[in-house]
Amino acid sequence: MATTDRQATTLALAHALSAAERGLAVIPLSRTKLPALRSPHRHAPDSDPDPVLPPCHGECGRPGHGVYDATTDPSRIRELFAAAPWATGYGIACGLPPHHLIGVDLDVKCGTDSTSALRELALRHLFTIPPTVVVLTPSGGRHLWLTGPADAVVPNSAGRLAPGIDIRGAGGYLVGPGSRTDHGVYATAPGTEHLVPAPCPPSLLRLLLPPPRAPHPATHPSVGNRGQGLVQFVLSAHEGQRNTRLFWAACRAYENGIGRALRAPLIDAAVHTGLTEQEARATIASAARMTGRRP
Repeated sequence: MATTDRQATTLALAHALSAAERGLAVIPLSRTKLPALRSPHRHAPDSDPDPVLPPCHGECGRPGHGVYDATTDPSRIRELFAAAPWATGYGIACGLPPHHLIGVDLDVKCGTDSTSALRELALRHLFTIPPTVVVLTPSGGRHLWLTGPADAVVPNSAGRLAPGIDIRGAGGYLVGPGSRTDHGVYATAPGTEHLVPAPCPPSLLRLLLPPPRAPHPATHPSVGNRGQGLVQFVLSAHEGQRNTRLFWAACRAYENGIGRALRAPLIDAAVHTGLTEQEARATIASAARMTGRRP
């Protein structure tokens, strides 16, 4: 078994280096399809990250930040695999230049017919999937590789487009062909090995992008430049970091004596990013209590 694992790791590294030559940033994966390297921050005090600080995405310089470790540098890839000798596969980061990869994951679990669902979407919205790279999964599903424009940030989603269709976009990754998992090996579909990822049809791209946000709220001039910066910090939050950014900004506002003046602009900014007003008010109130101020 140990010999098989070593061979699988060697093959995974070879496939990862080959993908990197094509401009695809990669990370080592374990047999469970999860990043092989664990977070270097998992042993932080109380086993919880500091809620005041934004999460680390590799700024600490250590590996173990999932897709944020992804690279095309051969030396760095070898270092990552050397640190994870149990890796048997590799992940390909989506949304990064030069390809800005978008993965359309057609699942077959639970009896879903994702291929038919995609065909119906294509007929309804008048698009055709062009010839592109197709990766076959051990469960019988397929990953379609498409590319997006540099200025389009496609989010990850599961079943939003249709049952059984998951999307891998910015911040996500696809299991690379040649990877070995607990359920089998991922392989490029015959006839697509030498293709390059095709551009995503515009009609499909519009379905994948989040709805446009309304113009962001103006900040009251009385809060000054410091307050403007905190509001912008909240406005630039992506899904998964909205509460953290709001909490951090509110703490800084109360510590600098502008918490009450900035409360309404911060709530507006948080609502603009997708939080509810109730969630925003509760987060700001928590920040006020932590800093010993009145909300």
